[in-house]
Amino acid sequence: MVVNEASRRDFLRWLARSGAGLVAAGVAPAVLAQQAAASGADVVVLRGGTVIDATGAPPRHDTAVVLVGDRISWIGPAAHLPAAGAVVLDCRGKYVIPGLRDMHTHGSDFEQLFPALHLANGVTAVREMWGYPENRATRDKIERGELLGPRITLASSIVDGPVSLLEPPVTKVATDAEARAAVHTARAEGAAFVKVYSYLPREPFLAIADECRKLGLPFAGHWAFRMTMGESSDAGQRSFEHFFGVPIDTSTRRDELLGVLAATPFDPAAPRNFFNLYRELDRQAALTPSPAGTQAFFGKLAANGTWLCPTLVLNRVMALPADTYAHDPRLKYLPPDIREFWAQRVKLYSPVTPEEIAQQEVYLQARLELIGVAHRAGVRFLGGTDCLNPYSFPGSGLHDELGVLVDAGLSPLRALQTVTRDAAGFLGEDDTAGTVSVGKVADLVVLDANPLDDIGAVRRIDAVVTRGRVLDRAKLAKMLADVEAAANGAQQRSWSGRLPVQGCC
Repeated sequence: MVVNEASRRDFLRWLARSGAGLVAAGVAPAVLAQQAAASGADVVVLRGGTVIDATGAPPRHDTAVVLVGDRISWIGPAAHLPAAGAVVLDCRGKYVIPGLRDMHTHGSDFEQLFPALHLANGVTAVREMWGYPENRATRDKIERGELLGPRITLASSIVDGPVSLLEPPVTKVATDAEARAAVHTARAEGAAFVKVYSYLPREPFLAIADECRKLGLPFAGHWAFRMTMGESSDAGQRSFEHFFGVPIDTSTRRDELLGVLAATPFDPAAPRNFFNLYRELDRQAALTPSPAGTQAFFGKLAANGTWLCPTLVLNRVMALPADTYAHDPRLKYLPPDIREFWAQRVKLYSPVTPEEIAQQEVYLQARLELIGVAHRAGVRFLGGTDCLNPYSFPGSGLHDELGVLVDAGLSPLRALQTVTRDAAGFLGEDDTAGTVSVGKVADLVVLDANPLDDIGAVRRIDAVVTRGRVLDRAKLAKMLADVEAAANGAQQRSWSGRLPVQGCC
C-alpha cells in the first residue's frame, strides 16, 4: 500500500491528539508524532484483530494496533482510526500476541540458519546461553541492522570446573581467584549475565556468586553438583536450567542421594560418567516425592526469586528412543553435519530396551507433575528450548515447549506468559517489552487461531513484526526457503567445524 505524505501527516496529527495512552506510558504523543514526521518512520496499523496482550487482561476484539517506527503507539477500537495515512495489515479473524522469547538458546552465530528460523516462527528475542566472540558478533550485526534476527540477550562464556563435559570455548576455573577473574571478563565482554555450569567446585561457585553481587551482574545456569540447589538459590542464582536436580531436592531420599553424589569424584578421563550417575539418581528420586520437602523447596525458590527454565522439549527427547525424530520434517532446515551429530549424540542418553523406555516415560511424567506443583507454589517459569541439542529445533522448538508446559498443568495463557511478559520481566525489561502495550517495542506475532483455546495455535503464523518491520506470510515463506537452501546447498561447507554444535547439555 502506498501512503501519500499528506494523509500520513494527517494520521500523525490524529495520533498526537488521541494519545492519552501514550501519556500514561510515559511517552509524549505529540513529540512522537513530530519525530515520526521528521524521520519518515513508517506508520503501520494492525487492524481488526483480537489482541491478546499477555498482561492477563481479557482479549480485545476488533482492535487496531498502531506502530510508529519500532514502537507501539496506540491501541484501541479499529473503528476509531482515520480512513487513510498508514500501511494497514488486515488482521480481521486473526489474533495479535507479543513476540515470543526463547529463554534458553544456542547457535545464533549460524547466521544463515538460526536467526531466520527464530523469526519465521515468531521468536523475536532469545536468551543465548553461551557467549563467545562469534555470537557476540552476530548480536552486534543484528543491532546494527546488518542482519535480520531476534534480539539477543547474551551470556558470558560458560564457566565450569577443571573437569567438564564441554569442549572449548568453555571457561574452566579451579580457584577463587580464577572464578572472580571470569566474572570480570564477563563484564568486560558485555555479557548480560554469568553462566554457571554443572561441574563447578563449591568454592569457585561461591566466589562467582560473591563477585557477581559486588559488580551487580546476575548469574544463572545449571545446578552446580557440589552445591545444593537451595544453597545456590540463597547465593543469588537467578535461574536453574533444564529442571536438573529438582526431583532429588523434592524426594524423601534427598539426603541419601545428595550424599552419593558428594562422595563421587568427577573423573577427568570420563566426565560423562558422573552425569549418567546423577541422571539415574534423579530418576529414582522422582519415584519418591516428599510433599513436605517439595513445598519447602519450591517455597524457597519463590521467596528468593529464583526462576526455573525447564527446557521440557530437551527432557522429552532424552526420554524417547533415539530414532523418534529421525524423520522430522524440520530437519531440512539443518545442514547434514548437524543432522548427523544429532543422530549420534542422542544415543548417549536415549532409552533402548522396553524396560528403559517405560522407566523414562514414568520419569518424564513425574517431572511434569512437579512443574504443576511448582507453578501452584508460586515459582516463576521461563520457556526455553536449549536448541542446538538434538531435536530441540530453533524457532519451532519453542512451540513444542509451550505445548509441554500446558501438558504439565499451566493454562495456555500462563504458558504464553512464560515466553512473553514473564521473560521480559526476568530480564528487567517490563517497561519496554513483553506485552502488547502502548510505548513498548513493536515485536508482535499475528496468528490465524486463538492460542488461549489451543496453545498449538502459535504454530499458525500469519505475520511477524520485529522492531516494527512486518514480515508477512510471503516474506516468512521466503526466509524458510532461503534457510533450507543454505543448509543443503551443494557448495555448503561444514557448519560445525569452527564452533560448538552442541547446546549446553
